[in-house]
Amino acid sequence: MSATGLDAKRANNDRRALGKGLDSLLPRVPKPSGQGGESDGGKPLDVAIGQIDRNPFQTRTNFDERQMEELTASVASNGVVQPILVRPLPGGRFQLIAGERRWLASQRAGKTTVPAFVRQVSDEQAMEITIIENLQRADLNPIEQARAYERLSREFGMTQEQMATRTGKDRASVSNFLRLLKLPEPVQNKVASGALSFGHARALVALETPAAIEQAANRIIALSLSVRQAETMIQGILHPEKAAKKKKEVPPVDPNVREAQNRLQHALGMRVTVEDHNGKGKVIIEYARLEDFDALMERLAG
Repeated sequence: MSATGLDAKRANNDRRALGKGLDSLLPRVPKPSGQGGESDGGKPLDVAIGQIDRNPFQTRTNFDERQMEELTASVASNGVVQPILVRPLPGGRFQLIAGERRWLASQRAGKTTVPAFVRQVSDEQAMEITIIENLQRADLNPIEQARAYERLSREFGMTQEQMATRTGKDRASVSNFLRLLKLPEPVQNKVASGALSFGHARALVALETPAAIEQAANRIIALSLSVRQAETMIQGILHPEKAAKKKKEVPPVDPNVREAQNRLQHALGMRVTVEDHNGKGKVIIEYARLEDFDALMERLAG
């Protein structure tokens, strides 16, 4: 098995372990009346989808439509393999804690029930579990991750070290994500949409004013600059005297190279940078998550 395959397998095992770990930490409640399934031994119940309310503490706001279609097809064919996590509400209803994608996919697949662990937790516990669960699964865009860390700090008083420990990240990563919230909102939106990568955003934070950040962000997008090129450009803005001394500028992108980049980006659905020097160079393909890398391997290697 390749290193990529091992990493993917390890990631899947971590995700299954996470779901089991969350459930095992929460107190169980008696089997709700009128619900099918088991109530003893930690087995899930079959809860009516229409009785489940969306989690108001959900951090994630965007879902990859292609991945949702794949998950819906899987649920329609095989059902929900990993139960969702809910808590009981007054009036016989339930509130989602973890597993929103599986819940939504079940609705799209026409299911009437979904397997769920029912656990009794407070509002504070539900919010903390939702945020940390999403961060550990690493399927948020950079701005959603930054806002999730900010909520943990603001609403639970967690230090960066504590957040790193709870989410399995290193403290420097937590700090880098939190710094993204210093970006102007229009630039944050570009990062959230994927027009700018996390590396671009991290470089932009070094600029001092919102106007300078927006201007630099627009230039990065217009010139299709790589992260390294963007960093060089921003250093030139911060230290113009050094840039003038070296007499180096970010080279403009040849129209033919830019057209090739756009065609590759459209075909692959990922950010592509072509660095050409007199007919020699390299093609850089950036991916945001492991699933994107696997999809790229399938397309390129078959």
